[in-house]
Amino acid sequence: MQKRYVTITALTRYLKKKMDIDPHLQEIYIKGEISNFNLHRNGHMYLTLKDDGARIPAVMFYGDNRHVKFRPENGMHVLIKGQVTVYEQYGQYQLYIKEMEPDGIGALYLAYEQLKKDLQKRGLFDMHYKKSIPLYPTSIGLVTSPTSAAVRDMITTIKRRYPIVKITVIPAIVQGNEAKESIAQAIELANRVQTFDTLIVGRGGGSLEDLWAFNELRVIEAVFASNIPIISAIGHETDTTLTDFVSDLRAPTPTGAAELAVPSIIDVEENLIHMSVRLKQLLQLNIARRKELLQRIEQSPTFQMPKQIIYEKQQFVDTLDDRLQQQIEGKLYRTQHRVQQIETKLSFYHPDRKLKQLHEKVQLLSSRLEDKTVQHIRQSTQQFVHMVDKLTLVNPLHILKRGFALPYDGEDRVVKSIKNVETNDSIRIKLHDGDLYCQVQEIRRSQNNE
Repeated sequence: MQKRYVTITALTRYLKKKMDIDPHLQEIYIKGEISNFNLHRNGHMYLTLKDDGARIPAVMFYGDNRHVKFRPENGMHVLIKGQVTVYEQYGQYQLYIKEMEPDGIGALYLAYEQLKKDLQKRGLFDMHYKKSIPLYPTSIGLVTSPTSAAVRDMITTIKRRYPIVKITVIPAIVQGNEAKESIAQAIELANRVQTFDTLIVGRGGGSLEDLWAFNELRVIEAVFASNIPIISAIGHETDTTLTDFVSDLRAPTPTGAAELAVPSIIDVEENLIHMSVRLKQLLQLNIARRKELLQRIEQSPTFQMPKQIIYEKQQFVDTLDDRLQQQIEGKLYRTQHRVQQIETKLSFYHPDRKLKQLHEKVQLLSSRLEDKTVQHIRQSTQQFVHMVDKLTLVNPLHILKRGFALPYDGEDRVVKSIKNVETNDSIRIKLHDGDLYCQVQEIRRSQNNE
């Protein structure tokens, strides 16, 4: 039988087709522990699922993982719905994940705890970011569903407690996928309008899923960035969302938020009455103190004996005038004495005196220079004579006077050796008193040079 060989690619494609048409592998539910988790920059999640006996590579593409509420991490146990297939390039089977949720804990609760931890690290819950709620607001914005029972309760409570405040409902979707963007945009709109003293953001009660929009990062960042103080009023007293932590004040219920946002008009009236009585008492007390002060002023010596006060003041002015005159004269004397001292010092440093001193110094230096010059010329003359004597001793012309002569050839060069001339050459012999022009008749070599 002839053997049939196939390529690795053909074998891999065959196995892939087999696995892709297997109904047991098209939709499979497995659980395992995450390891080697990697979130690619394109948004795809690459990981390995493992248990005590085996492991399988897996990938969850962005189109599927963008619906995952929590953030997968290494070591996390998860429940997976997916499809098993073969990755042809590496020839290995892998899992395409379609859905993922934590094993043993709700996905929403895990996402809630993860985001809460991240926000705490970022400092969004810190108390120094909290803004104070105005005591007597003039305009309040309600960010909520305009058809909910919660908005009716808040409006009723506010009108009953503080009817003079202006109430504006800023419509927002408070449940579902579109809720986070709707709530955030409503908060941002209120900040752009800049007419509200306080914002109440909230809705009625519900499950964790119903209230999840108030745990979304988009809403939390909008609340944190708001320049208007925000009171959160989400669900019932036992419901807690991340918006409650980042808002400036949390109310247990929407009705409670309305009570925190405005004062009671009855309390305000009572305070006004109390303040009016208190103000009247303070005015009466102040008037009484002013009258008492006026009486003391009227009874003072200034009003009882004004002329005597004037005389005393005039005498005091005379005394001050005398003191001033004495101080002026003393100051003038000291100044004149100081001027005399300065004039004496200036006379010592007068330019004429200085010029005279410099002139005398110049004359002295000129005399010294003249003496030095004469002395230098005398010494230089002596040195010159001495040098002339030395030069005379070595002057060839002076030597000629003692009977020596200098022979020159026809080209006027000194004849230093018999080798420089030949018989019948014309030579010139220089004596101290003239020249002899001769002709060489014979050349004799000295015996000492043989």
